[in-house]
Amino acid sequence: MRVCVFGAGAIGGFIGGRIAASGVPTSAVARGATLAALNAHGWRIEAGGGPVSAPVTATSDPSELGEQDVVILALKAQTLPAAAPSISPLLGPETMVLTAMNGIPWWFFEGFGGPCEGLKLQSVDPGAGAGTGIAAAIPIRHILGGVVHMSCSVPEPGLVRHHSGTGLIIGEPNHEASARVREVTETLRAGGLDVTISTQIHTDIWYKLWGNLTINPVSALTGATADLILDDDLVRAFCHAAMREAQRIGDRIGCPIEQTPEERNKVTRELGAFKSSMLQDAEAGRPLELDALVGAVREIGAAVGEPTPAVDTLLGLTRLSAKVRQSRSSP
Repeated sequence: MRVCVFGAGAIGGFIGGRIAASGVPTSAVARGATLAALNAHGWRIEAGGGPVSAPVTATSDPSELGEQDVVILALKAQTLPAAAPSISPLLGPETMVLTAMNGIPWWFFEGFGGPCEGLKLQSVDPGAGAGTGIAAAIPIRHILGGVVHMSCSVPEPGLVRHHSGTGLIIGEPNHEASARVREVTETLRAGGLDVTISTQIHTDIWYKLWGNLTINPVSALTGATADLILDDDLVRAFCHAAMREAQRIGDRIGCPIEQTPEERNKVTRELGAFKSSMLQDAEAGRPLELDALVGAVREIGAAVGEPTPAVDTLLGLTRLSAKVRQSRSSP
């Protein structure tokens, strides 16, 4: 099986490195210092069980790699609209594209049914209406949905530090437990990943989003770790209000969540004083995944007639904070 990681950051580097260490030939599309490090050292992972290293063929030009069996799409959501057109050389008729990304993906409502059937999310895929967006570059027939449950960071280009978790949920957008899902699952499990096959991948994606919807942007806005956010009565109440809005939207679109916000955040508390991925991006001066995590919820709420005042406030404040931070760091 030929596996290419498109976006060799923390998550892509961890998954790619684990697969390659099991003996599967892997390649990576990367750029800049990450590309140089991969070409010099291969995959490198720092983990509790000891360091992991494995070879990789890395390039900034996907046309050098040719058609793949699996493309693991592990970019930050905000970078995908610009990058998606370059993925086409990797796609053959049977290529599977596993979306290992945070937030609502561009394909979420394609063939899903319900009140938002066919909704093209401008917050996620701004070129979709003109037929030039992500959906045009990566047709739905290639897609396998993914939900990542692992924590990793990149202390230096090309080096991944694994903190916790090896969980990955994958599933077909059409809810089938297909042969190709089982094939990919075997490859991922051989790399030591804890893979669950889902026939309700939309609900799994929505549930993961529900947990990230508030902690991530509030942490980027305030600089606080998750424990401090949940320790503040007023901030916690605001987070719960936004989560209840998203929960009502989930009920409307066919992605119900049985937990209460209080129950969900008990799980978050168990993770301790961690920095969200969005806070790490904010501290590094990188763009934030706001649209896929928060903007999409606002857009879907408007489509089903569900008000989102808390989500709107969270989006506006975090977006403004990021804009000011960026302007101050620009020369």
